[in-house]
Amino acid sequence: MQKLLSTSEQQTEELAERLAQTLKGNEIIAMFGGMGVGKTAFTRGLARGLGITDGVASPTFALVHEYEGKYMLYHFDMYRINSYDDLYSTGFFDYQDNGVMVVEWSENIEPFLPKDRINVTIRRVSDNEREIMIEGAEIQ
Repeated sequence: MQKLLSTSEQQTEELAERLAQTLKGNEIIAMFGGMGVGKTAFTRGLARGLGITDGVASPTFALVHEYEGKYMLYHFDMYRINSYDDLYSTGFFDYQDNGVMVVEWSENIEPFLPKDRINVTIRRVSDNEREIMIEGAEIQ
């Protein structure tokens, strides 16, 4: 597990942009962390690293946003998903192996995620600091 410290939203995005450089185009990135810790900021950095210029916003109400870049990026919000049936109804499984999937609130669907994934856990250390733990990939 790689532990990194971010002291700003911009630095969080830069770390994610560096992670994007290691991707091959079919990864699932499971995001863990509480409300407002920087999961969407991390996703913005991933998108930028994949050459996506569209604005990235939280897909809370849409459940999934799609972005086209070097690879397709599918940004999911599983905050309101609590069962396999709920997950299935989102079309989640149809997206697998068709691009990079970033899944916010992965703790809600963890039993249904593949073991072969990248876990990103973001923890608030202080108002300006975040600890970012990455398992399944390593950034330089």
